[in-house]
Order: sequence, then C-alpha cells, then structure tokens
Amino acid sequence: MYVRFSKRHVIAALAAFAILGLAGPAAAQTQPSPNALLIAKQIIQLKGVNSLMDPISRGVVEKVKNLVMQTNFMFQKDINEITVQLHKEFDGRSSELIDHAAELYASRFTEAELKQILTFYQSPLGQKMIVEEPKILDESLQQANGWADKLSGDIMVRMREEMKKRGHDI
Repeated sequence: MYVRFSKRHVIAALAAFAILGLAGPAAAQTQPSPNALLIAKQIIQLKGVNSLMDPISRGVVEKVKNLVMQTNFMFQKDINEITVQLHKEFDGRSSELIDHAAELYASRFTEAELKQILTFYQSPLGQKMIVEEPKILDESLQQANGWADKLSGDIMVRMREEMKKRGHDI
C-alpha cells in the first residue's frame, strides 16, 4: 500500500532530521551504552523533536483511513469508528522513532560528546538555538521553494527557446 504524506509532514520530517543532526560521520562507537542512549534521549527531548515526530503516526492512520474510504465510502460509519480505535492503538508509536533517533545519536557520538552536546543545549545559547533553528529551517525551506519556482521558470524559458530552434512551439 502506498501512503502519501502532505507537504507539512515532509517538512516536519526533514526538519526533524536536520535538527537531529544525523548527517555527520559515524563515531568510533558501534554499540551505544545504556547511559549514552539516555543522554541522547535527553537531547532529543530538549530539542523538542518529540513534537515533530508525534503527528507522524496520527497522520499515517488518517492517510490509511482516507485511502480505505475512497473505495469503501458506504462503510463510512464503521471506518470512522475503527479509525478512533486505531488512533488509540498506533498514535503512541512515534516513540519508536525517538528510540531510533537516540540510537543514531548514541552511535555517532561518544558518551562524553553527548554530555557536551546536552550541556550546550541546556545553556542559554543552546536554548536560543532550540528556539531559532526551526524558524531558520522554515525560512530556508520557504526561500528554497521560491528559488526553485524561479529556477523552474528560467528552465521553461530555455526549454521553449531550444524547442523553437528545432521547429516546435510549446
């Protein structure tokens, strides 16, 4: 089954991965200690990643509901009742994403590095970073979208020019 995510879900996921900082190279640690995982979860909680991950499970339940509803609209009442039940069952599953993110952090940073990161995010500058980074990411994405729209227009002009040279008016 194919489930499509809205632009908001995609942006939230991209922001979550950017905020998690998962792009760095792996550190020497391969099997994180329980303490490293605990520190990594504290970092994730401080950064508010939970609030980005929580809506994902809910959104998937709604997407599946809408998909089923398209071909079974005559069962709307039952589908809605089952959806309420499924929300209770699956909405908390985003904690699996948090656990996985903690494992990624703990496998890329040593326990000492994680402690330094935690100390940073607990500092006034770290707290400011937590507040400002999502705004910066949002503005960057908006700017990137505008830039891509303009680029698309420029490319379309060039495509038309080249097609005209070949005798095609598009």
